[in-house]
Amino acid sequence: MCGIIGYVGSRECKPVLLHGLKRLEYRGYDSSGIALLEKSGLEYKRAVGVLQNLERVADGHESAATTGLGHTRWATHGGVTEQNAHPLAAEDGHIAVVLNGIVENYRELRTELVDRGHVFTSETDAETVTHLVEEAYQGDLLEAVRTVYAQLEGHFAFAVIHEKHPGQLVGARLGCPMVIGLADDEAFLASNAAAFLRDTRSVQFPDDGDVVLVEPSGSTFVRADDGTPVEHEVIELDWDDEGAEKMGYETFMLKEIHEQPQAVADTIG
Repeated sequence: MCGIIGYVGSRECKPVLLHGLKRLEYRGYDSSGIALLEKSGLEYKRAVGVLQNLERVADGHESAATTGLGHTRWATHGGVTEQNAHPLAAEDGHIAVVLNGIVENYRELRTELVDRGHVFTSETDAETVTHLVEEAYQGDLLEAVRTVYAQLEGHFAFAVIHEKHPGQLVGARLGCPMVIGLADDEAFLASNAAAFLRDTRSVQFPDDGDVVLVEPSGSTFVRADDGTPVEHEVIELDWDDEGAEKMGYETFMLKEIHEQPQAVADTIG
């Protein structure tokens, strides 16, 4: 029950991200964080507990970043610590990932990465994705994420930010929700449209197996398996705030069953 919000555009993104996280508080969380792409590189602010703790930490940082990612985490793999809070950085510090859901084969992947010399700083399954993208990156962030997607098992949605790619975010999903918001010269990537509904109601919904590049000028979708371009209709939402939180479903339970059937089954079972 985590939340993702990403922004690319011309506005200072820190307040956009913090507002988006507040709109996602209903999903439940025990820590939160943001990654801001400043001129000097990625800056991270994380906190355990209520979102106000993150806001206090972020208030002490003057930011000019216009590209960023935010996340509210509900601990699954790894305890409730600042070290385990997202966004999670790779070793070189150039790249970070936020992830919802579970990477089921992360132990095997982590062992292989450690054998290849990677050093982990958290207990999370999500950090595995960060290192995999770092390893696959050859100058094209979309292609790196597409390469990594094939190695992952589970149900998840994740977004990647790279300091060499200002004005870009890349996301992918399998069994967990993701929505793209489009506006004039800015765009959003989120786990729920409620995170950006005050700014735009023009959205696209990626399918499982899609990888999406989000830029201020719009979005580009490809299939993860072969890189084939995909077109997605831009839909104008007429939902109110509660409707956005339910993503069009009659109840929150129906929404969760549709979006994360295995996670719901595990909870009920």
